[in-house]
Amino acid sequence: MTAQSHDRILRLKTVVDRTGLSSSTIYRKIEAGTFPRQVRISARCSGWRESEVETWLGALKEGEWR
Repeated sequence: MTAQSHDRILRLKTVVDRTGLSSSTIYRKIEAGTFPRQVRISARCSGWRESEVETWLGALKEGEWR
């Protein structure tokens, strides 16, 4: 199995904890195209792929995301 098959879906609270951003800042960055979009889990639930959040954090350390 590949790493993608084990990619967890993170809920907003976890993304806030990992990034240090507020929820409103996360949604503002999504609209600006500078943060990964969430994926729909069910009709009323969404979350972020852990790999995409980790990639964003890595790029932030490299100075690639603004």
